[in-house]
Amino acid sequence: MSFAINTFADLQAANTAVPYAQFLGVECREEQGEPLFVLPYREQNIGNTLLPAIHGGVIGGFLENAAVLHLIWAREAQEIPKIIDFSIDYLRSAGPQDLFARCEIVRQGKRVANVLLSAWQEDPARPVATARAHYLLA
Repeated sequence: MSFAINTFADLQAANTAVPYAQFLGVECREEQGEPLFVLPYREQNIGNTLLPAIHGGVIGGFLENAAVLHLIWAREAQEIPKIIDFSIDYLRSAGPQDLFARCEIVRQGKRVANVLLSAWQEDPARPVATARAHYLLA
């Protein structure tokens, strides 16, 4: 599968083409010239109904989707990078409200890219999860 992501409209279109992102309800927004990924609150994304808290797998899937889309957008690439590894640290429970994520490409070589991710709810300085991803570039 290949497609070009050159604008935020392209980024939003690519996001809507990912069935799992649509299942979760992931949205892409532009904030200060950078992508901001949003997971609006949905009751179906709750894993622990006693707290309640967003399911860890939902958070992981949300962050992995954000990393891939951000990497394609930043590189203005046409090929989807292949994941080498993905590591997530859950720092606190994510309550029943919107979840936000930002990505930062730490290093991008000719063959491999390293991406850092952070997910938060009310305050970016208090993330609910952070992640590191490594991708093989086409």
